[in-house]
Amino acid sequence: WIFGGDGWAYDIGYGGLDHVLASGEDVNILVMDTEVYSNTGGQSSKATPTGAVAKFAASGKQVRKKDLARMLMTYGYVYVAAVGMGANKNQLLKAFQEAESYKGPSIVIAYAPCINQGRKKGMGKTQEQTKTAVESGSWPLFRYDPRRARQGENPLVIDSKAPDGTIQDFLMSENRFAVLAKAVPEEAKELRAAIEQEVNERWRILNQMAGANPYAEGAVAPLPKCVLSETAEHSRPTAGDEPCDSGLGGEGSIAGAPKAGPRPSMRISRFKRFDAARAG
Repeated sequence: WIFGGDGWAYDIGYGGLDHVLASGEDVNILVMDTEVYSNTGGQSSKATPTGAVAKFAASGKQVRKKDLARMLMTYGYVYVAAVGMGANKNQLLKAFQEAESYKGPSIVIAYAPCINQGRKKGMGKTQEQTKTAVESGSWPLFRYDPRRARQGENPLVIDSKAPDGTIQDFLMSENRFAVLAKAVPEEAKELRAAIEQEVNERWRILNQMAGANPYAEGAVAPLPKCVLSETAEHSRPTAGDEPCDSGLGGEGSIAGAPKAGPRPSMRISRFKRFDAARAG
């Protein structure tokens, strides 16, 4: 297992994180997401949400939080989970077990309450605050397991309910959001509205991803095979002369046409066409 914070995973160490996960090696990573650079004094990071006050974001962060989990799901072979102990201990344990058993790269991103967030109830109520974060939609819980796709199932499972409409109450329970409301009320109001919109948007996207199953048999119709023609473009025999230049060499040729020449001549042909177009 590799352990790290959000400043490392989302920000200064993201290149290394991405490289390790993309390698396909059997490695497990736990990210403790405090949504701020906690160990270095509370600076804003790419994990810091819109409107939160932090060092280098004194007037509230103006852009949304990086969706690290959704980015890593695009690999298709990386196990990804978002967990929150105070909200669902069983889900957290299940995510760790699945990540550990998965023969490939895995990452578990855990909601990590932090003193730099300025929790009004204090650090003794962190589990309760985690539960509130999940219920408000600020931190949805889910697991993306590539093994499910191999069985024809949707790899994404959502483990939390839809936002319950308490996002504004949740935001105002933390000084990183509340302090801005005192300093610049109108701007703070706009930023909090933007956060609520982002929360609902993320929930809709996750539900769309979990609802449609592209891995089910017959869910996606295969494209006709692309074969080489006498030109740099290719032709689908079932689609007339419609070109389908994928950039990849196929086999054979269209009916009645000679096989294509070597790839270099195709590239030269393209350059000639480009030069002619530029000259004209």
